[in-house]
Amino acid sequence: MVVADLHVHTTNSDGSLTRETLPEAAEAAGVSAVAVTDHDRLHPELPTPVATIDGVTVVHGIELRVEAGEHRIDLLGYGARRTPALESLIDRLQTDRKERGREIIERVEDRLGVETPVEPRAGLGRPHIAEAIAAVSEYSYAGAFEELIGAGGPCYVPREIPSFEDGLGVLEDACGLVSLAHPYRYDDPAAALSLCSDLDAVERFYPYDREIDPRPIERAIERHDLLVTGGSDAHGETLGEAGLDRRAYRTFRAAF
Repeated sequence: MVVADLHVHTTNSDGSLTRETLPEAAEAAGVSAVAVTDHDRLHPELPTPVATIDGVTVVHGIELRVEAGEHRIDLLGYGARRTPALESLIDRLQTDRKERGREIIERVEDRLGVETPVEPRAGLGRPHIAEAIAAVSEYSYAGAFEELIGAGGPCYVPREIPSFEDGLGVLEDACGLVSLAHPYRYDDPAAALSLCSDLDAVERFYPYDREIDPRPIERAIERHDLLVTGGSDAHGETLGEAGLDRRAYRTFRAAF
């Protein structure tokens, strides 16, 4: 039984939950602990590494994309504190997100001859832009990615991504533990799992849209003595699709 969903996004990045609606969503899902892991951003309404909000334990986290050689992976930092290095990195990434968003929007509007209902801002991601495109054009949300703003598309603009070493170093100083997110979402899961030698944990439980072979993850856990994390990667308001049971969550929380 899932009692802890440790991978959840809010309106602070590209989710729909807020600090106020999070407890109700957790209660509806029957989970007692949630980790807020917004993309490249700390949550402004979570000043401590762990808090209790309306009876729900909320772990303050972050999901940080990093570049490891030819691969890009996502790191989940848990029990986040606002260190100068982390805030500096976040400020730089959010400035880049805003400017990147502005350029993508301009390219889309110029190409389609429409005005999109979205403005450049901190926390802006391509999902927000795809939703805006779908609202004012014949493109669907998926079609906007496939034909316009996806990698290699005519309106795509790359964004700044820190190196694995730099990103991990900042997270290690600021967070209680660092986990590899969703290893089977990468083109080369084996290469992603090889990076676990430098990490504290791996996201063992995740709602992939296909069957996966968990044995490589289990071997990485044993080889590198990793803690286990898990979560639904919720961008909507349904929690608990994946996560930790009570025993695994207790082990996770004891680590920081």
